[in-house]
Amino acid sequence: MDMNQYLEVFIEESREHLQNVNDQLMRFEKNTDDLGYVNEIFRSAHTLKGMSATMGFDDLAQLTHKMENVLDAVRNHQLDVHTEVLDALFESVDALEIMVQSISEGGDGQLDVKLLVQKLQRIVAEEPVAQHAASSIEYDELVQTLLSQTADQGFNAFEITVQLERTCLLKAARAYMVFDVLEQAGDVIKSAPTVQDIEQEKFESSFIVILVTNESQEKLQASIMEVSEVESVKIAAVPVKKETEMEELVSPEVAAAIQEVTVSAPSKSPVEEKRQPSNNKTIRVNIDRLDSLMNLFEELVIDRGRLEQISKELNNSELDETVERMSRISGDLQTIILNMRMVPVETVFNRFPRMVRQLSKDLGKQIELQIVGADTELDRTVIDEIGDPLVHLLRNAVDHGIEMPQARLENGKNEKGTIRLKAYHSGNHVFIDLEDDGAGINREKVLRKALDRGIIDGKTAETLTDKQVYELIFASGFSTAEQISDVSGRGVGLDVVKNTIESLGGSVTIDSNEGYGSRFSIQLPLTLSIISALLVQMSEERYALPLSSIIETAIVQPKEVMHVHGQKVIDFRGAIIPLIDLKELFTVPNSVQGDHYSVVIVKKGEKTAGLIVDSFIGQQEIVLKSLGHYLPGVFAISGATILGDGQVALIIDCNALIK
Repeated sequence: MDMNQYLEVFIEESREHLQNVNDQLMRFEKNTDDLGYVNEIFRSAHTLKGMSATMGFDDLAQLTHKMENVLDAVRNHQLDVHTEVLDALFESVDALEIMVQSISEGGDGQLDVKLLVQKLQRIVAEEPVAQHAASSIEYDELVQTLLSQTADQGFNAFEITVQLERTCLLKAARAYMVFDVLEQAGDVIKSAPTVQDIEQEKFESSFIVILVTNESQEKLQASIMEVSEVESVKIAAVPVKKETEMEELVSPEVAAAIQEVTVSAPSKSPVEEKRQPSNNKTIRVNIDRLDSLMNLFEELVIDRGRLEQISKELNNSELDETVERMSRISGDLQTIILNMRMVPVETVFNRFPRMVRQLSKDLGKQIELQIVGADTELDRTVIDEIGDPLVHLLRNAVDHGIEMPQARLENGKNEKGTIRLKAYHSGNHVFIDLEDDGAGINREKVLRKALDRGIIDGKTAETLTDKQVYELIFASGFSTAEQISDVSGRGVGLDVVKNTIESLGGSVTIDSNEGYGSRFSIQLPLTLSIISALLVQMSEERYALPLSSIIETAIVQPKEVMHVHGQKVIDFRGAIIPLIDLKELFTVPNSVQGDHYSVVIVKKGEKTAGLIVDSFIGQQEIVLKSLGHYLPGVFAISGATILGDGQVALIIDCNALIK
């Protein structure tokens, strides 16, 4: 059977099961008395083992099998849980993730896991689990009655004994494959051992099933023998009494039970019944298809704008009504498509508990990571980009923020530090806050390092506010670490955070209270593909400014403009902000200064500036299009859009304009 068609599903489900194992292990580590976590881990590991064996990924299956032995010993109170056990299980998950990643990249999923397998074997002496003999099967009253009914309908009943090879490591997986063959041929009425015991490998190397089918013995024999590691199959016809002969022997209880059971091929067997998925209404869709759908809709948005423009020019009431209705429907469609692309931030957050656990162990610290709002959703294009910045911020909090346990105790704190990662919506933005109760930022230490590295001069240092000092840690190459380690000290990280967040149209700010902790707050747009923008006119050219960067618009008289060190500035609500003449910046031809300034006030974090334009056209939803490879690195231009009249408007990157 060609398994390639199932590969994508295998990879997706494997990742889900591994994430569940990770999550449950983290919870179990905090409460080792609750064996419910172990049972949940065991179920995911068991499913992963079966899938891996079926797909032929033996290293994956072997390692999960050894994990199962440890987990089984724990849940049966045969093994005390200690750090070595948990570390080995976490290490096993890491190896499994590497193998699944290899498979997803087109590899064979092979990994040398001998040492890890030996470690798991040392943890628990692999004594045989209580096995159930499969030398006989009981034909109780209910089974006999069901068999007699099927005989009257012309079906055959067989007792099938399957013997697996003695060296078979994945007995449950092989049994599962045999059951799959049998269920395609008919109905499994009963098995010995029970289905549950077979799934948990509580049998030696053979099992018996009673099958009702219209297939021949020869065809059944051949089909079962095609399953790997099946040593032999014995099939015997079951002598069945006619239903009329059974009627006098049937008790009222069994008769009532029979009323609830209908046996007719190809109905579901007990095993198949157990495997039926829950009745949900979700499907898996390849993200490439959503990207294609989004691209097509972006073209529709452009055409919608064109139709609206034509409608205004023609001034036809029927056309106006039709275009208005189309705009409303396409607006609803836009909402649906954007929501389809929304992904919970937990897809990024899920990997952080393990990371913090390992880092805190490496550094000898005690740290608890609290995650709030993991169900907050972001467009997948944003989700794809925020992982690395958050990793840098977390490593910074673990290394620089949280103190050593002894130092915390001396300062009257709990020896265990806390890092809180919180996500929430606010308007058209998502905020991600990373807060710790550590040592905070030492203003003087930051200033001293900044002066030593020439990032600022002495005169500037005297005028900086606390927030401005904190922002110095975002400078390239900046680090307050006294020595270089595997975690930090090379001055690489926080500058990446700032650059990446700002490239997404977001911002990052810092608040800190020395001795009590720090908070990094990230603001991000919900989506990057379709944005609301203010269209502005400069001479004969039109430009778009993202609304997410705009505070307000203003009309400024020439007498209100001041000059400081050759720079135009204005007093905006008590603050002096610089003015940037976009016509001069972009060398707009045929530009003439009017009798007033039309100014767009924009922000970047805590900084503000005024952009001078000729006039304001109005707000419009636009599709952000890349400039492509022909115009890379154009200053202060993030892309372009096609307007309703077919003209192209460049989209201004406000973040690049504010220093």
